[in-house]
Amino acid sequence: MHRYLVRLAALLLAATSLQVGAQAYPSKPVKVVVPFAAGGAVDIITRILGEKLQPVLGQPIVVEPVTGAGGNIGSAAVAKAPPDGYTLLMATTGTHTINPGLYRNMPFDAVKDFVPITIIASVPNLLVVHPSVPAKTVKELVELARAQAGKMNFASFGHGTSNHLSGELLNSVAGIKTQHVPYKSAPQAVLELVGGQVNFAFVNAPLALPQVKAGKLRALAVTGAQRSPAVPELPTMKEAGLDFVVESWYGFMAPAGTPKAVIDKIYNDTITVLKRPDVVEAFAKRGADVATSASPEEFAKMVATEKARWAEVIEKSGAKID
Repeated sequence: MHRYLVRLAALLLAATSLQVGAQAYPSKPVKVVVPFAAGGAVDIITRILGEKLQPVLGQPIVVEPVTGAGGNIGSAAVAKAPPDGYTLLMATTGTHTINPGLYRNMPFDAVKDFVPITIIASVPNLLVVHPSVPAKTVKELVELARAQAGKMNFASFGHGTSNHLSGELLNSVAGIKTQHVPYKSAPQAVLELVGGQVNFAFVNAPLALPQVKAGKLRALAVTGAQRSPAVPELPTMKEAGLDFVVESWYGFMAPAGTPKAVIDKIYNDTITVLKRPDVVEAFAKRGADVATSASPEEFAKMVATEKARWAEVIEKSGAKID
């Protein structure tokens, strides 16, 4: 009887310890790695969310850009981090659905090394041109590119980014040939585009809109399936006559092995924040749509579907990176 009571007491103590441990999260600052340069669209959206999430989560949110290799370096760092919920990744279309089909040697497994938590936002790109380019519509840009075969160029945020593949997709569906000019970061690419060093680009809405509103770039269309509330006057690429739909998404992921109680805590607090009108408005002003319906399981399924779709685009484009 005595041994039974001692064993029962030990089990109760262990259960209590686990419960306290789960309730204690988070007990220190939470780091969110942004795998792209500071000042880009991913960084902007992450910082907005971090500021609003901090008081709900009860600990500081530290946003840390870790750049390189199309988002692979920052993503790999999170994959190797302790699975305790204190290092998260703001994953993107690029890191988890494009790069696996683009890079011959990936430093992480996009599926096995991460636990999806939830999608944060979906962001269309804007097709923007420098004001010196005479095209006022997508049709005029295509006609101009056709007339100047091989002479026009487009900027991207690096080889294999959604911006790069969007340009290659335009070449494919429109039957034109334009030259790809890759840059090391989103801000650098936009700066060069504004300066007239390149003709056009597909730029994430949060980064493109300020330049469009300032008259430094001209927007021709949005790449999403529907018009953007931030720029309702712009047609979609499909409305402009091309079979072209590209949307970027951003979402929280944690290292594989992170306890379910921690994942649930981050998920529930994040969804609570994303449903707030001030957060919806802050995202909308930057051309991003809040996503509040994707559970971890739904997020995982979406990543698998998108991964297959981009693999097909990459194969057709012939793009590969060693």
